[in-house]
Amino acid sequence: MPRFESDSDARRLGEALAALRRARGLSQAEAGERVGMTSQGWGLYEAGKRPGLFRPDVQRRLTAAVDATPEALALSLTDAPSSPVEPATGLESRGRPFDSASVAIRRLQLSTDDLAPWAASGVTLEYAPGRWPRRDQGCVIDLADGRTLVRIYERTEGEVLVLRGGPGGLSVEERLPRDATVAVSAVIARLDQ
Repeated sequence: MPRFESDSDARRLGEALAALRRARGLSQAEAGERVGMTSQGWGLYEAGKRPGLFRPDVQRRLTAAVDATPEALALSLTDAPSSPVEPATGLESRGRPFDSASVAIRRLQLSTDDLAPWAASGVTLEYAPGRWPRRDQGCVIDLADGRTLVRIYERTEGEVLVLRGGPGGLSVEERLPRDATVAVSAVIARLDQ
């Protein structure tokens, strides 16, 4: 007998929680820290393997950690696929098709040495708009004033992005208000020319 209404219901609710966390740009560790748990504990909720995810008090606590509400969790749940993907056999997969049109990789050539030795002037960066960077990963930031910054992502503290890089080099920590940004995109490749 399953612990929850069904294992697939628990998995779908966990996936909806993960979608809210990713939309906020938080790692499992950052979200877990906000509620006093480890990244592994948070991951168990997202995997639908930890009891309590259907409890309203637990939902309020977890959704508050990602600046959302239980109602937003329920709405995310309705957007999730209603039936689990059947397992793949061999090289065949009956899951959702890959849509290459949705992956829009962009390029940007650096004109300064602000990020040396990570990347120097003349290096071309490939970045994925919409993909949030991990800790110590390069990122391209589109600012509300029209400028574009390239920095190393450290973490998010509430409404502030903590970054490294800039005119002072990689040892300089910079704090950027999130409301000053339009988009933050992960660097996925450095192309030395």
